[in-house]
Amino acid sequence: MRAVTFEEFGKPAGVKNVADPTPTPHGVVVRVEATGLCRSDWHAWQGHDPDITLPHVPGHELAGVVEATGAAVTAWHPGDRVTVPFVCACGNCPACAAGDQQVCERQTQPGFTHWGSFAQYVALDHADVNLVALPEEMSYGTAASLGCRFATAFRAVVTQGRVASGEWAAVHGCGGVGLSAVMIAAASGARVIAVDVSPQALDLAREFGAAHCVDASAVTDTAAAVHDLTAGGAHLSLDALGSPVTCAASVDSLRRRGRHIQVGLLPSETGTTPVPMARAIALELELLGSHGMAAHAYPPMLELVRAGVLRPDLLVTSTISLDAAPEALAAMGTAPGSGVTVIEPWS
Repeated sequence: MRAVTFEEFGKPAGVKNVADPTPTPHGVVVRVEATGLCRSDWHAWQGHDPDITLPHVPGHELAGVVEATGAAVTAWHPGDRVTVPFVCACGNCPACAAGDQQVCERQTQPGFTHWGSFAQYVALDHADVNLVALPEEMSYGTAASLGCRFATAFRAVVTQGRVASGEWAAVHGCGGVGLSAVMIAAASGARVIAVDVSPQALDLAREFGAAHCVDASAVTDTAAAVHDLTAGGAHLSLDALGSPVTCAASVDSLRRRGRHIQVGLLPSETGTTPVPMARAIALELELLGSHGMAAHAYPPMLELVRAGVLRPDLLVTSTISLDAAPEALAAMGTAPGSGVTVIEPWS
């Protein structure tokens, strides 16, 4: 098969012919019809994840068709249209038994713990626990955007963030996950403030329901801007980018007893991320993380998509070939995000 591979962290990746994967007894091989280009893939390429061994194939947001199944797989068959959370759970550990597969103690992640979906085929383990059936009317490109960014944002806003109608919700960073959070919070009835440095990203945030936008390149204190717009601060604030600056700004944006959700990964090379804990204590703030969403939690989200309440298809702003993926991956380190780019490995 053809796949995007890199042999050194941070050095140019390329498209090569590599061996086709084979399924484990509990796993499947999926023919990848679409896969999202995510900032987490850029972190992997940069060497920020300790699970990665070289050479490596990135990619963790995917949708496609089951090509082959292991002998122990009972729920899936060749030809099934599927997607998968980026956290693939074991199904047997205490976290899985509690229904918390997104923090499985023995989790695997395509594109991190093993070769991923920037390829024509990808192997996925524990298929009966992790695969999600796609509605027939959903395109592969839309489905690929669900597995990391949209599903992560859905759980961050709805489950971890407990968003409520009429609340103020601030979203710091309007790439794929941030724009997803804007759309989901607005659809839940929240008044959303989008914060980013990119005019294109802020334009999309307005399109997806943001009541106000803050250009972080034009103000010296984004948290103060949020307080001014809300007359007291946000009830819920998310750092969807993942940087010391946006993390602190998200916490500082909150009103008393507000809720901060950390969604964006914080690069390890920055060392310890300073968090305004004195404020967290004084105002009794909640500081929570959010790490994907388990496969069993997908149905309510998929129903909202089916009903047209949520439109993840609108987040897909670019579709590229596998050959264009290495350059697009490298550009994520410097280019501002504006929606979701989807790779079609067979185009």
